Amino acid sequence: MSCVSMKLPLIDLSNLGEDDSPRWESTKMKIREALQEYGCFEATFNNIIPLELRKSVGDGIRQIFDLPLAIKLLNKNSHKPFHGYVGQNNFIPLYESMGIDGALSSHAVDTFANLMWPDQGNPTFSKDIHQYCEKLSELDKIVRRMVVESLGLKGYTDDFINSTDYVCRFQKYEAPQTPHATLGLLPHMDNNIVTTLHQLNHVNGLQILTKDGKNWIPADPTSPDSFVVMIGTSFHAWTNGRLHDPYHRVVVSGDEARYSIGLFSVPKEGCMVKTPEELVNEDNPLLYKPFDYFKFIDFMSTDAGRTSPDPLKEYCGA
Repeated sequence: MSCVSMKLPLIDLSNLGEDDSPRWESTKMKIREALQEYGCFEATFNNIIPLELRKSVGDGIRQIFDLPLAIKLLNKNSHKPFHGYVGQNNFIPLYESMGIDGALSSHAVDTFANLMWPDQGNPTFSKDIHQYCEKLSELDKIVRRMVVESLGLKGYTDDFINSTDYVCRFQKYEAPQTPHATLGLLPHMDNNIVTTLHQLNHVNGLQILTKDGKNWIPADPTSPDSFVVMIGTSFHAWTNGRLHDPYHRVVVSGDEARYSIGLFSVPKEGCMVKTPEELVNEDNPLLYKPFDYFKFIDFMSTDAGRTSPDPLKEYCGA
């Protein structure tokens, strides 16, 4: 499979106006079409992340990855796989990431900062990350609201929005010190609801697999103020397969590390992922039984989950 010169759809979410305005309606359909065909799109949203905040967050994340390994290993979540520290290993030697569960909670962010800087914490970092996550959550909620409305399910919007939480992850891809393209992160699908990714420096590398599985599309941002919004498997299931959850990977080269930050909307503990009955009919039979997201994540950590070509279908296929 080759990397092609295709581009992801670029959708401006600035100045949308009120719900049901012409601009809201036209943007809603663009998002729906992009998520059906590509499973993601590049979003612009004027000044949602001010330049000073973006720079401060980037500097703080670099400082975190420069900390001793023993400190970074304190970022762990024993009952939620992939929610804490993920270190460089034989499968993904260039990749390292950290996670904050419940990222819209200032207490959760402070707790993380106090682990990383045990002597005095890092109030500036805590304030910046909390503000950053709140800003990106606005983008996430707009996208999800538009998708739900586009499916004719406006009555589900509030429950759907309120039954989710957020995980923030910082990613570093070590420079491979070669001009040749090197795999920084293995091809995978995200299992959450929606992923919002922000590249923090000029080192590109994110690629999206086309729906037919034949080509990789480079997801290089057109500006420092743009984000990649991507569908996860849980949203694919909720919409009864109407949205595409794409495979993606990171490929890097050269002598400079790549940094990014992602905000992941996930179901709250105890909330089931259940397809609305309005999306099930004779032409669209139910694809997945209701499932608990965190139990599905546990299944993904088993041998059966890791080796299955379609883990969600194997776990809860109808």
